[in-house]
Amino acid sequence: MSKKIGLEVLSRRALLRSAVSAGAAALAAPALAQSPIDSLINAPRRGSWDDQFDARGSRTAVGVVSNNPILGTEGPANIQQAIYTYQSIVSNGGWPEVRPSTRLQLGVADSSVQQLRQRLTISGDLDEGAGMSTAFDSYVDGAVKRFQARHGLPADGVLGEFTVKALNVPAQTRLMQLQTNLVRLQSMSGDLGQRYLMVNIPAMYIEAVENDRVALRTNAVVGRIDRPTHAINSKIYEVILNPYWTAPRSIVEKDIVPLMRKDPTYLTRNQIRLFDGRGQEVAPETVDWNAPKAPNLMFRQDPGKINAMASTKINFHNPNNEYLHDTPQQGLFNKLMRFESSGCMRVQNVRDMITWLLRDTPGWSRQEIERVISTRQNNPIKLAQEVPVYIVYITAWSAKDRVVQFRDDIYQKDGNQELALQTTTGIEQRQGALTESDMLPQ
Repeated sequence: MSKKIGLEVLSRRALLRSAVSAGAAALAAPALAQSPIDSLINAPRRGSWDDQFDARGSRTAVGVVSNNPILGTEGPANIQQAIYTYQSIVSNGGWPEVRPSTRLQLGVADSSVQQLRQRLTISGDLDEGAGMSTAFDSYVDGAVKRFQARHGLPADGVLGEFTVKALNVPAQTRLMQLQTNLVRLQSMSGDLGQRYLMVNIPAMYIEAVENDRVALRTNAVVGRIDRPTHAINSKIYEVILNPYWTAPRSIVEKDIVPLMRKDPTYLTRNQIRLFDGRGQEVAPETVDWNAPKAPNLMFRQDPGKINAMASTKINFHNPNNEYLHDTPQQGLFNKLMRFESSGCMRVQNVRDMITWLLRDTPGWSRQEIERVISTRQNNPIKLAQEVPVYIVYITAWSAKDRVVQFRDDIYQKDGNQELALQTTTGIEQRQGALTESDMLPQ
């Protein structure tokens, strides 16, 4: 070993020994070892930025997720507590508007961040101890994410158009929204059953509730404004694996006939067959698609991968021919606004849900469900015990955790136009003939 190399090895060993010694000293006497850093961090004039990056602060949106159900006997009391809080906020002057001059996100310094801090502190999303600097630090980032999660927005910590609009809804308007939904929750505060399914239309999600706890929560696609999903209390009585899809008369008239006029191969390509009143199949080319009225025939799509309901249909008693179902278009669950259907509800992770629904029906384990779906053969299953389903319209609520949630008034039932316009600008406005994007293959 050369003298030079030997010196390098010794110096490296010395460096390691000093590092280990420093680490041991830090463990034995952290106050002494960290005193220079502590002095810097705790200095009153160290600037706007919080150098103590709080990872917990940036993850506060996670705390919004709860296994507490929206409905139930405690629903009215929970939202009443939120009403008291918001009455206090209103009596103290509400919160300021946030008018950023630049796109606010982690790492930005701007005078409008002070307005944002004040707004988030008043609504309880930002701790008062975070201060009023102009810096968009980790605490503000976490508070914005929490606010976004409470309003059904992507919790990305960025003040985009929809987040700014939601921030600037006045406290008085939010109070009114809570009071409106108190009445709705009071009507649903009785005995809902030990196991039940709840579809909240404005929230676009479904809760499977058991023993007053959410066993499963999943996203849904619900009816658009001009073809809304109906609120109803009912019972689920049947699950159909590999269902046929029979087009409702409204879809035949509004969608299929116009499509056939443009493309005569549409039905054949999508495995939709026609049947008359005697059950006899009718060839599409024998039908006059330019007639004033749609043909009086049954339009039925065979089971399979391109079926409008994919693997599953879930039936419940109702007069509107609505149901829950799977879909081949899974990408729609990634959309912010999932008001895309003609009233029926598409279910994300539908196989988890039907496993839960069929739990008390003998012979239907998850493995057997998957096996039958793989056969592509139609298979109706009657539930051994019907499961209650509550399709509700709740735009504001608070669970036991006192996290107050708000959603857009998509069907404009809350009595304030401002509540209906927060994120609905992202919904495509269809012109002319309506193509049933959530049901009909294109």
